[in-house]
Amino acid sequence: MTRPVDIAFTPAVKAAQERKGSRAVYVGMEMGRSLDDLAPFIAGVRSFYLATASAAGQPYIQHRGGPPGFLHVVGDRTLAFADFKGNRQFITTGNLAENPKAYIFLMDYARRQRIKLWGTARVVEGDAALEQRLMPEGYRARAEQVILFEVEAWDSNCPQHIPQMFHADDVRAALEERDEKIAMLEAELAALRGAK
Repeated sequence: MTRPVDIAFTPAVKAAQERKGSRAVYVGMEMGRSLDDLAPFIAGVRSFYLATASAAGQPYIQHRGGPPGFLHVVGDRTLAFADFKGNRQFITTGNLAENPKAYIFLMDYARRQRIKLWGTARVVEGDAALEQRLMPEGYRARAEQVILFEVEAWDSNCPQHIPQMFHADDVRAALEERDEKIAMLEAELAALRGAK
């Protein structure tokens, strides 16, 4: 797998780093790692951003969301997801038809982690078996197509400036667990008081 620095650090980026005093930190940095290292992180993803660009270079970022596990690692360098029916603008689909370069940005606000993935993507239409395989069980959505993302490089960022936020389902589960413990302790206390 390619190192992210070899993709992201263009001559103009290196010049900016030199001018602003951070170039020495990145010289020789080895950041290329296996996609296997990301599998546990990806398994918990509930949403991410997919960036594409038209042939003319006009950028576009689209949010993708679903239940944990809707983004799949399907190969040594391949991610895939069922692309759910949405607003039907098909900007991402059109961009990928003329420019396969793509970028995925994953954010875990609860753990204050972010992952950046560089690669290429393509749309797979009409493959019902693949759509079914990637469709989250019990999720109320319809797959319109599948997007396969070939990872060229990935990197993680430091947690600086990432606000810590929690998903409503996680907060609800934590509060229910707390309430159950309180109810159990109150029952034990009432039993102890009644035994006197």
